[in-house]
Amino acid sequence: MTTLTAPPARPRASSFGGVNPTFVRYELARRFNRQTMIFTLLLPAVLYLALFRTAPAHGTLPHGNFAAWMMIGLAVYGAAMAATSSAATISVEKSAGWMRTIALSPLAPPGYLLVKVLCSVVMAAVPVAIVGVLGFVTGAHADAEVWVTSLVVAWLGAAVFAALGISLGLALKPDVVMHMPGLTMTALAFLGNLFIPLSGTMLEISRYTPMYGVSTLARYALTDGYSFSGEHSSLAGAVFNIVAWFAGFGFMAVRRFAKSTGRQ
Repeated sequence: MTTLTAPPARPRASSFGGVNPTFVRYELARRFNRQTMIFTLLLPAVLYLALFRTAPAHGTLPHGNFAAWMMIGLAVYGAAMAATSSAATISVEKSAGWMRTIALSPLAPPGYLLVKVLCSVVMAAVPVAIVGVLGFVTGAHADAEVWVTSLVVAWLGAAVFAALGISLGLALKPDVVMHMPGLTMTALAFLGNLFIPLSGTMLEISRYTPMYGVSTLARYALTDGYSFSGEHSSLAGAVFNIVAWFAGFGFMAVRRFAKSTGRQ
């Protein structure tokens, strides 16, 4: 009498299977093109030069000046814009049938999306550096630790908006999505307290928007969490905002990608 034995279970594929240096280099090369670079460099720089002298009449900051406050805000805006625009190019890949090719490859959705986010965050470092240099040469004043922490947070916070860009790219057609990042980021930047100091009801509304967490965390070392009108924003609230929006955008991106590749 023979005994039937079950075949050995196949090892579970890694969620990040298929990711390799060649694919990462390819994604980075696609992002650093002339048209994208000009757009991501010029807009935050022009906005900073237009706004850094518009300080409120009686506004003071504990660890720097208004130019530093505006510099940090425009660094967050530039990083978010670059990351969203960069990630949203996934829409072109979808329309060209690239999603069907991915579905046949060993590249798992989390790995593919991780590379997209990482490359978009690398792209976001460019406007942060440009705005930081402009701040330095135009008289932005802040403690040394403020410069380091604020610009690093502005840069890494771009991951939230890379996830948003992927969601937009997978949900919309290329001819639509090419206009969406600019409009969406500008509206979110205003609501997120980046362009002008908000107070009262507008500041309360701001606390629930995607850019509030990154902008508040980036400016915390400069302001100690206080607005120009004396209202306080907690560090924990800013961190929760970042985590919640990143989780939400990330979930949307994974679901959209799974639907695009047929991996339900």
